[in-house]
Amino acid sequence: MTKLPPQIVLDPILQNWLLEDIGRGDRTTQGLFDREIGLGKGEWIVKEEGTIAGLPIGARVFEILNKNISFVPTVKEGEKCDRGRVIAYLDGPLDALLMGERVALNLCMLLSGIATETRKYSDRIADLPAKLVDTRKTTPGLRILEKYATQVGGAMNHRMGLDDAVMIKDNHIKAAGGIGEAIAKIKNTIPYPLTLEVETSNLEEVKAALEHGADIIMLDNMPVDLMHRAVQLIRKSNDRIKIEASGNINLKTIRAVAEVGVDYISCSAPITRSTWLDLSMNLTNKV
Repeated sequence: MTKLPPQIVLDPILQNWLLEDIGRGDRTTQGLFDREIGLGKGEWIVKEEGTIAGLPIGARVFEILNKNISFVPTVKEGEKCDRGRVIAYLDGPLDALLMGERVALNLCMLLSGIATETRKYSDRIADLPAKLVDTRKTTPGLRILEKYATQVGGAMNHRMGLDDAVMIKDNHIKAAGGIGEAIAKIKNTIPYPLTLEVETSNLEEVKAALEHGADIIMLDNMPVDLMHRAVQLIRKSNDRIKIEASGNINLKTIRAVAEVGVDYISCSAPITRSTWLDLSMNLTNKV
């Protein structure tokens, strides 16, 4: 089940983005109102087909500005919507509706775009055991929300940061002098129960990862036929080791990769190749 970050984590991020946009004050909105602030109603509309993500975050943006704003979604997170669909109704103080509009919409357009792209990938392998996972190729400052959006689109989260797990990649292996050396240096220093994953690119490296006790073996940038041989080798040696495939994963290749029997397929494309889903807010009338 997809979970948002708790408010103690989310609110400071949203407040900073509001401060960035509002600056010393919303000159336009504040100029429209003297002492008496009017009330208004509005709606959010989808301007192209896609998967919706981020509505609770948009609602929280407005709530931070004014707790009297009502934001009522008409669709669920992860729901596919056609162009022209009304996805939320809003009402409350007009100044807060206008001041929060851009930040709230920007976040939901970004996250809906990621969820839409992720759904394309997750749907390709939905009937197979392999699970789609995201990566750390995220926008600085936005990772926690971008990874939320991939969950909405049907993916699982890979590690959130460097402290979540040990992942020995190609440059770590070069720096240490080999897979065995890298594992030996790291294994006795990591806290329980962090897992240890090793990136491999050929069968010799797979054998080394098996010999030295990796918990997860990544098959990186391997052709499908070599990946199939690597999976057979790992399963025969230790069927408790998890296998991850990564590198050059796209909509054309993801199903063939899943069919070799890996447990996870990590792919950055749902985030890095996504485009914003176009949404808009229309004021319908003053209350």
